[in-house]
Amino acid sequence: MRLSSIEGNRQRLDGGAMYGNVPRALWSQWTPPDAENRIELACRALLAEDCAGKTVLLETGIGTFFAPKLRARYGVTETEHVLLRSLAERGFRHADVDVVVLSHLHFDHAGGLLAAYAEGRDPELLFPNARFVVGRRAFARAQNPHPRDRASFVPELVELLTGTGRLELVDGERAASLGDDVRFTYSDGHTPGLMHAELGGVVFCSDLIPGRPWVHLPVTMGYDRYPERLIEEKRAFLDDKIARGVRLFFTHDAECALARPTRSAEGRYGVSDEVRALAARS
Repeated sequence: MRLSSIEGNRQRLDGGAMYGNVPRALWSQWTPPDAENRIELACRALLAEDCAGKTVLLETGIGTFFAPKLRARYGVTETEHVLLRSLAERGFRHADVDVVVLSHLHFDHAGGLLAAYAEGRDPELLFPNARFVVGRRAFARAQNPHPRDRASFVPELVELLTGTGRLELVDGERAASLGDDVRFTYSDGHTPGLMHAELGGVVFCSDLIPGRPWVHLPVTMGYDRYPERLIEEKRAFLDDKIARGVRLFFTHDAECALARPTRSAEGRYGVSDEVRALAARS
C-alpha cells in the first residue's frame, strides 16, 4: 500500500468558530487570521494505492461546487477543482478511483465529489466508477440534518449518491469493498457517526482532530455538536493511537499532513515527526 496526501481547494473560516472557546489572543498565535478574522484551512484527502487491490480516496475536500456568492462566503478563492489537478499530478483521473471513503457528508469533506460550478447546470457527481463508502449514521444525519448543521450539507448529494447504485453504508469495523485493509471506528462529538478510517499505520482524523492545535484536549470547534463528549472521545482516540504507534492524518491543517501523537509525563497531548506532504509513502 502506498499513501499520498492530495491537496484540494483551501478555504478560510472564522477563527473563533474553528477554535470554540479558546481566546483569540491564544489561537491567533497558532493560526494567524486575516483582516476578516478568518484562518486558512486545508481540505486535504488521502490517496491509497494498492489498498485491497484498489485505488482508494479518503474524502474529497470542499471542491468548487458553490455558486460564486457562497464560494466567497466560505473563503474558497480558486475556481479550479484543485483536487482533480492534485490527483493528476499523482497520475490519476477521478474516473480511476475505485472507492471513495467519506467520514461524513459536510460540504468541506464531500463537496469535491461534485464538478466545478457552472451557471445553469445542476450539480454533477464525479468519480463514475467508484463505490462510495459512508457510515450509516453519518448518512442518516445528511438525510435528516438538525437545524444547527443543516447548512453544512449539500442538499442534492444524498440523492445523487443513492442514485448511483454504488453507495455502501457501513456501521462496523469493515467495509465489504475494502476487506481487512481498512478498519473503521466512530465518534459522535463533532457529528453523529463520524467515521475514522485506519490503514497502513495511519488514521484519518477528520473533524475529531482537524489539525495539530486540536490535538490539545480542551480545544474544540464551535461547529462541534457535543464538545464535552468530543474531548473524551479524543482522549481515548489519542491514547489508542499512541499505544499502537498509529500516525495521525490531518485534513484541515494548512501546513501538516501527518504527525505522530505524543503524551507528556504531565498528560499533555502533542505531536512529533511532522510531515508536510506524503508522496507514495509505504
